[in-house]
Amino acid sequence: MADFNTVFASLANVNGWMTRDQAQRLWDRAAELKAGDQMVEIGSFQGRSMCVLASSAPAGVTLFAIDPHGGNDRGPQEIDGFAKEAESDHQLFLTNLTNAGVRDRVTYLRKYANDATDDVQGSLQLLYVDGAHRFKPASEDIRQWGARLNDGGRLLVHDSFSSIGVTLALVVLTFFSSQWTYEGRSQSMAQFRRGQNTVGQRVGSFLRQIGQLPYFALNLLYKGLITLKLKPVAKALGSTGEWPY
Repeated sequence: MADFNTVFASLANVNGWMTRDQAQRLWDRAAELKAGDQMVEIGSFQGRSMCVLASSAPAGVTLFAIDPHGGNDRGPQEIDGFAKEAESDHQLFLTNLTNAGVRDRVTYLRKYANDATDDVQGSLQLLYVDGAHRFKPASEDIRQWGARLNDGGRLLVHDSFSSIGVTLALVVLTFFSSQWTYEGRSQSMAQFRRGQNTVGQRVGSFLRQIGQLPYFALNLLYKGLITLKLKPVAKALGSTGEWPY
């Protein structure tokens, strides 16, 4: 059995936007699965997060990685025009899974998420969304694939309370929801449980999400300063100097 510290250390040279705390949350949720369960990751990039998930998930869990590696929505401020990098990302994804010893555990669907629904049969127990961050695709991913989670299943969403599009999608889909309960976050990775909740639980979930808006505002400030090439100012205000994720 792999242990988290060893796996995370082995990914030091694998590109991706995932902090140690976020990786730990992925690891813990995957470890809770059992044989026969299914999980889907939307947006795999070069495999950093899937290496964690596949190293943690017990034997018998089916793992799907969905990413078109199409040269668009590649990363922060990389919306379109990265066709050359796309093929490299595709090859590095496969190489990194192989190096982590999990390539044979992962079913890789090189497709857009809304084109891959027929490739995954049955319900899901874990869903990790880190796809396109604009409002429409982000909300479609959460709505369409989130409906596949069974009661008690977990949804993890990256760049929550950081990306404007992702955060707006959460405002629409989870803030007032009778089906989603907010359980916390690791930096910008938010966690939700699917299943009918009571009015009291709904109110609590709503208030906890509202409580993340100051963090969201601070991330927007950091992004604005970095875009204006005022990184020293952002760092003086507590930023790492990198695009917040």
